[in-house]
Amino acid sequence: QVQLVESGGGSVQRGGSLRLSCTASGRVFNTYAMGWYRQLPGQEREWVATITRDDRITYADSVKGRFTISRDSAKNTVYLQMTMMNSGDTGVYYCNAVQFGSAQYWGQGTQVTVSS
Repeated sequence: QVQLVESGGGSVQRGGSLRLSCTASGRVFNTYAMGWYRQLPGQEREWVATITRDDRITYADSVKGRFTISRDSAKNTVYLQMTMMNSGDTGVYYCNAVQFGSAQYWGQGTQVTVSS
């Protein structure tokens, strides 16, 4: 089992920045990749970004060039730096961990609100 705890959500004005953090605990040694998803109001949960244990990074087109995913392996923490935020980024952001063998774990979610 892996437990994921997110932090850093909140409110920001359009054009502003926020940084989300997600700290993993438990059987983290078997984690292949960690990432972020979000659920915008009235929509399905969508993928945002992923970083693998060998630091391969991918982004959704909607955030490419604005968001940066990174990790601190010593702290078992992954970050999502969000810049140039707009109202379309408002939603609940979830941390995700994928393990070898395809087991997936989710955080509880953190609310991000961008106001104009």
